[in-house]
Formats: sequence, structure tokens, C-alpha cells
Amino acid sequence: MNPVRNIKQNLNKKLEPCQQISNGVNLISRRTIKNLLQRYQIRPSKRLGQNFLVDEGVIKRVIEAADLQPDDIILEIGPGIGNLTQELAKRVKKVIAIEKDQRMVEILKELLECANVRNVEIVKADILKIDPKPYTLKPYKVVANLPFYITAPVIRKFLEAVEVKHRASACGDEGKDEDKVLIAPQQMVLVVQKEVAQRICAKAPDMSILAVSVQFYAEPEIIFYISKKSFWPQPKVDSAIIKIIPRQPAPYRNEVSGAGFRERFFRIVKAGFSQPRKQILNNFSEMLKLNKPRSERKSLLRGKDEARFWLLKNNINPTQRAETLTIEDWINLTKSYKIKK
Repeated sequence: MNPVRNIKQNLNKKLEPCQQISNGVNLISRRTIKNLLQRYQIRPSKRLGQNFLVDEGVIKRVIEAADLQPDDIILEIGPGIGNLTQELAKRVKKVIAIEKDQRMVEILKELLECANVRNVEIVKADILKIDPKPYTLKPYKVVANLPFYITAPVIRKFLEAVEVKHRASACGDEGKDEDKVLIAPQQMVLVVQKEVAQRICAKAPDMSILAVSVQFYAEPEIIFYISKKSFWPQPKVDSAIIKIIPRQPAPYRNEVSGAGFRERFFRIVKAGFSQPRKQILNNFSEMLKLNKPRSERKSLLRGKDEARFWLLKNNINPTQRAETLTIEDWINLTKSYKIKK
């Protein structure tokens, strides 16, 4: 085959999407996405959890849940070919699209250029490894169709964010430098697996360590359930749109317990859920025993007495299991007990 002709044919194939976009072809349709990836000789990656939304109604629900304003800055994780990206860009000041897959980055660049979209910044990076500080120093929202395997780490990364702190410069208090650390988003609107959404938004008596970890920082809410048929390739399970709004201010920032409140909170929660089938009294008894000097670890009975008193003091029945405690219960337990280091 003539190599020049081959290059021209491949170029023409890649130009077709531009012509389609110019003619108003819907990028959300299953058929268009399949044809587009075929032209670029790309197969969706199972390893990266690439399942594209092909339901226009679902994308509208995501847009509505995000409560977009003209001055908004949106951090989109995993934009793929940009079918959601373009809808976001129509409504906000700027979209920062963070994409790990170089193949998708190339498609996204070309399609945005074809559509004459100028307010999207594409960042080729792994969201779990990137330092997002340069992109999050102004108020922003997170919108994402997340693969299952990064759901919890992504949520944790953004909810554990703290605001800009001041530190004294070498010259003394008169001049102060800023430690610019990650600012928490105004809200997160995420497409996640249905079961994960239910676990995140669960209430007592069905709490889990995931639910406690998210709800300590934020108020999560399930907005809408999504059929697996709304994706291509079709996953094995249904999904859900969840909205997560960080608590303002975060609980540990204003507690009299000081800067270590968050650390103590999660040490207590981890101990409480260490053996979920056991009564919380037994889990805390072991924790209290291990947090004593070695010379004082005479018996588990003494730890049980302390744990029982501590629980009753906070109006918690010692026979309860960790899943039955509310966020307020965990916060009260943390306020009333300091774990010795």
C-alpha cells in the first residue's frame, strides 16, 4: 500500500469526528463513542475502569446536581473523550480536566479544538499522584465519573484537605509566609458504584468505616440511581450519582481538643471497627489496654471497666456494635477521651 495514501486515509478518519461535531452530532450516544474510539484504534481499558456515560438524561442529572454557576471552576477527574466535559464547559468559567490515559488526552484535545471549546485546561496526570495545589487555590467543585478502584482514595484526598495556613517567616512575626495547602472543594458530584454510594451515605445502624470516614468531613447524599445500561462498555453493576458537601468548618478544626483531634478520632474509629461483629465494649477494652504503659497492662478486665465507664458517660450502650453509632457518637467519644501516645 502506498504509505502516503495510508497516512491520508488515517488523517481523514480522524478528521471525521471534527466534521461530525461541526454538524452537531451528539457525543453522548453509544454509537458515536464506539465509532470514535474505533477510528482512533482505541479500546476502553478495564484496568483504568473506563466506562463512558452514553445516557444524555444521566449527564443532565450530573449537571443539575453540580448546581453550576457562570463563575465556577470545575475540577473534572477522568474526562475520557469529554462528553461530560463539553457540557460542563458550556456552563462555567473554567474546567480543569485531569486524565491519566494519554490516548484519551489526545482525543480530548482534538475534540475540544473541533468544538471550539476554549475554557478547558487538560492535565495529563494520575489524580492519586498529582499535587493538585496549583489547581485548587481558588474555590472549586469536583465532578467525576469515577472508576471503582479509586473512589475511596479520591474522596479521602479531597475531603482531608485543609485551607491555607500561615507560618512565621525567618524575620519574625512581622512578615508571614503562606503554606499553601490543598483547599477542600465546595462540593463533589460523583458517579460511583451503587453499593459504594449506599455505603458512603449509610446511617446508623448500618454504618461502616467508609461511611464514618466520609461523614466526619461532609454530608453525602444519593441523588439518582443509574442503570448499568447507561454506560459503554456496560459494567456488571448499577451506579449512582452522589453529592458530597464538606462540613463548614470541619469538626476537628474548631474543637478544644486541638490539632490532634482528627488523628484521635480516626484511631478510635479504627479500634471500634477492628472486629465489627464484636460488641464495641470488647474492641475498646483492647484499645484502652494497649494504650497504657506496659507496666499497667495487668488485665483486660481493667480495660473493660474503663471502656464501659467511657461509653456510658457518652450515653452509648456497651453492648452495641460499631455500625450502630452515629457520627455524633464518635465525635463525643473523641472529645471525652485522649489516647496516650
